[in-house]
Amino acid sequence: MEDTYLTLSKTSEGLYKEKGSKFLAFAYPVSDEEGVKEILDQLRKQYYDARHHCYAYILGKNQEQYRANDDGEPNHSAGDPILGQIRSNELTNTLIVVIRYFGGTKLGVGGLITAYKTAAAEAIENNEIIEAIVKRKIMLEFDYLAMNDVMRLVKDFDLEIIDQSFDNTCQMNVLVREGAYESFSIKIDDIDQAKEISN
Repeated sequence: MEDTYLTLSKTSEGLYKEKGSKFLAFAYPVSDEEGVKEILDQLRKQYYDARHHCYAYILGKNQEQYRANDDGEPNHSAGDPILGQIRSNELTNTLIVVIRYFGGTKLGVGGLITAYKTAAAEAIENNEIIEAIVKRKIMLEFDYLAMNDVMRLVKDFDLEIIDQSFDNTCQMNVLVREGAYESFSIKIDDIDQAKEISN
């Protein structure tokens, strides 16, 4: 099924030193721009005395959303090499931030590219690349009498239940694997007194 993508399993770090400059790299699995922003704000507070906070991220199953930021370094000398490392590992939903402490000696554009690329590569290497599944969130509404049939589908399709409420009408928010969504949808339609409500 073409509903999987590669991403990082956890947060990791990398370090590169060159002529007194220190490049601290941090790699994160992220799911949206809001998450990216929170991490950047947190790192800027924590490493407030660093000269540059350069970063790159890629989001979306097909890597459709991405950004590279040089944060005051010469154009394309920091963000792009970081982005290149995310791309060459075919990762998405990934953010890498490299924080530079200037050591007094200029490295030149070539030296900077090597430094940012190496620091980012090390952060990835210290992590674990995993295959994640694209899931779709759906809401089910069903009659109490249809509970057993619905729960059987939850089990058959290995759905993740986010939350549920059982009243006169029962409601359940679930995550269904993108590749299995159509066949799941057909099965839900087959159950009387059960339907899918779009969120």
